[in-house]
Amino acid sequence: MNIKELFLGSIRSLGIKIFRNWECRKEVAEVTEKMSSFKKKGDGVVLSLPLFLYGQKYTEIGNDVTSCAGLRIECIDFRGGYRYFPTLIIGNRVTFGFYDHIGCINKIIIGDDVLIGSHVLITDHSHGKLEKSQEPYNNRKLISKGPVIIENNVWIGENACILPGVRIGTGCIIGANAVVTKDIPPYSVAVGVPAKVVKTLE
Repeated sequence: MNIKELFLGSIRSLGIKIFRNWECRKEVAEVTEKMSSFKKKGDGVVLSLPLFLYGQKYTEIGNDVTSCAGLRIECIDFRGGYRYFPTLIIGNRVTFGFYDHIGCINKIIIGDDVLIGSHVLITDHSHGKLEKSQEPYNNRKLISKGPVIIENNVWIGENACILPGVRIGTGCIIGANAVVTKDIPPYSVAVGVPAKVVKTLE
């Protein structure tokens, strides 16, 4: 390889690095702008990229909240001709794992010191009523059975699903892959599909 080829190779490499750096800066700027439009944002909030935010003006987020990459927060106020009134409140020192998803059309409250594993779904709604219909699920009106309340100091394991209309009490542990469809009393360990209490913490 001659000097000319080495030079051109260096320029190409530098160009790719500059392009990637520019893309990264652009993404950071976009996320910073979105985060500035939270209804309320505390100090020490660190949300890693990529970060997906929609309807963040309905979100209140406390102090020292952190996330790994891929957090997706959706507060939906209008979809398919229907209007919704979402409220999302995230407390202090909440930690999100990789690629967690919060979907809100009604109300979701996450208390203080909640530890959330990766690929966790927390939602207060579903795609339409459970009934036989020819209407595609994606076109149906979103339905909420009630708010989701996660009290303080809860640990939610990997791949868990927290479904509409449930309250998870203080100090609970929700096992990996659990699907929570009913209230879980404080200081309980719940596992399975649907999640059932298997132990009460002493």
